[in-house]
Amino acid sequence: MEARTATGNDGETKDADGHGGAGAGDARGGVGIGLGCAQRSAGGGPGDAGAGPGDVGGLRGSVGSEQGGDESAPSSGSGGGLTRRRLGARLLALGGVLVLQAALPGSAGAAGGAAGPAARRAMQGLRLRYGSARQAGLLEKHLEGAVDEARRFLGPSPEHPYYAGAVVLAGRGRTVALHRAVGDAVRYCDYDGRTDRVREFPAAERIAMAEDTVFDLASLSKLFTSLLAVQQMERGRLELEAPVNRYLPEFTGGGKESITVRQLLTHTSGLRSWAPFYKESTRAGQLRLLWSVAPQETPGTVYRYSDLNLITLQLLLERITGHTLDLLLHDEITAPLGMHRTRYNPPASWRRVTAATEVQRPPWSGLDRGLVWGEVHDENAYALGGVAGHAGVFGTAWDLAVLARTLLDGGSYAGKRILRPASVELLFTDYNTAFPGDDHGLGFELYQHWYMGAMATPHSAGHTGFTGTSLVLDPSTDSFLILLGNSVHPVRTWRAGSAPRVAVGNRFARAVPVRTKHGGPAWYSGMETGASGTLTLPPLTPATGSARLRCALWWDTVPGTGSLHVEASADGRTWEPLPFTTVRTTGGATEEWPDGALTGWSGRIWHRLEAPLAAWAGREVRLRFRHTAQGRYVGRGIYVDVLRVSEPAHLLFAEDRPDDASRIEATGWTRSAD
Repeated sequence: MEARTATGNDGETKDADGHGGAGAGDARGGVGIGLGCAQRSAGGGPGDAGAGPGDVGGLRGSVGSEQGGDESAPSSGSGGGLTRRRLGARLLALGGVLVLQAALPGSAGAAGGAAGPAARRAMQGLRLRYGSARQAGLLEKHLEGAVDEARRFLGPSPEHPYYAGAVVLAGRGRTVALHRAVGDAVRYCDYDGRTDRVREFPAAERIAMAEDTVFDLASLSKLFTSLLAVQQMERGRLELEAPVNRYLPEFTGGGKESITVRQLLTHTSGLRSWAPFYKESTRAGQLRLLWSVAPQETPGTVYRYSDLNLITLQLLLERITGHTLDLLLHDEITAPLGMHRTRYNPPASWRRVTAATEVQRPPWSGLDRGLVWGEVHDENAYALGGVAGHAGVFGTAWDLAVLARTLLDGGSYAGKRILRPASVELLFTDYNTAFPGDDHGLGFELYQHWYMGAMATPHSAGHTGFTGTSLVLDPSTDSFLILLGNSVHPVRTWRAGSAPRVAVGNRFARAVPVRTKHGGPAWYSGMETGASGTLTLPPLTPATGSARLRCALWWDTVPGTGSLHVEASADGRTWEPLPFTTVRTTGGATEEWPDGALTGWSGRIWHRLEAPLAAWAGREVRLRFRHTAQGRYVGRGIYVDVLRVSEPAHLLFAEDRPDDASRIEATGWTRSAD
């Protein structure tokens, strides 16, 4: 479980690493244990990287066989199209009955939607490929900077390493431009909680991290469970707004009768975050524990991240399909997409290519398992046989990139479709507008700076996993970022928060260029947390009330904590807000900013800013742009370009005139061509 609490060691705020097992007690106060490391078993070889995930049958081939065009990615902006919010609103307006039939616009079975043989052959080639930063439309300098950030956390963070090793993969479009491994996949063999000492494997016995290292994905498993649920909605077997006990009659009592499928997927069921299933020795006892849990609040009135939601959804899916979750994962998602290194309960032959996780001992763990390596880390998932709706899936960065590309392409990959485009829209629709800051689609978290960093936009979707994993998709730039770390190796108390995720996300966001229309440099605020700066024009004296300040403006700040202020002053010492308007350069309604300040996201679209200077007619005035970034997180920054101050018969200031440009005073702003 990836719980949220107040603070963590590294100053992060929304991801302080509670756990789905026992409470995270103080490891240092634990019982002393021996630090002798048993010789590791040689185990099997790395296995056949191209082999399937085991002998699993049943539903094989039932998904991904629809013949249809390769629809474009979901809409990422405003306009006349069917946006995520509009789609969600329309579906809810239908009384909450969600049945996505083939006649939906853009679906493979819709009229005119079938593709001919040539189109289908073309789709077969739409696979991820390795390429350069340039081929991906990324900036190599900042892309490499993402690796530097990942590597930085191999050192003290602030006291212990954040993780023993990590794999970072990033791409745009169908080009993977970065895939790099740092550190070790297996380093520590034991840990003493009383002394906070570790015993490391001898250097010759450590296993270096590799690009194809398999990770316990932890709560990223929730995404797969959510995808499987939406597939059943497409097929008419499951309704989004139906009560859960329609499918699981045992799920009743204490107010559970009113919990809906949607509330499970959006963590608004009111259920508590966790229950100790690992204390129950039988499956019957585990089920009794779940059936006995009552909502802590009225369903739909609170957001609380809960493993119980996805465990319940697992049981629901298994009930309505007649198949276990691991079989559903294989036959409905991983086999069609060719994700051969993603599965529950990896075989022993995978152990030596799998990242080790925690040395589990009480009191920081609910179980005494020693070094966990090649088996699921989450105590409850382990007790549930390794197959659980909330945790238990193992996979690689490349396989997650395939999943990311599938979703960005509207549910299909290399000719195989697992979801229709309208279903992908549902995954990324914010159903939690009643809970600001906890934006959530069906399974996916949305617009979360606390781990997405500057990749967070109103359209970004992703998730994290307690073991140190994360996935972020940004449809607005058609980009994806995967960071997999073994951050509970050797123990969960050595790290807290999401500092590496944010740092890597910031650098990758910077690698996506912002181009001006004229192709030259623009004034840029930067992306430093806690930074501020001013961009000040020389003194000017408008002759008439028709004078205007105009410029091109692009912004992406954290709402409420990052802002741009436009200000005016008579003496250069006392400044007052200058109201202005903005309008998208691609067309759109004019937006007014009467307080002379804006915050949030411009939609990755340049806007035309205009500020009337009527109040300064006949008087000398100085004008400036001031940016602030006061919070822990930052957006992509602010760009100002083509500065002009003019009136009908007179151009008072023009940035492209060398004399005027030389008189701009910049503090904290730089000229940037990207």
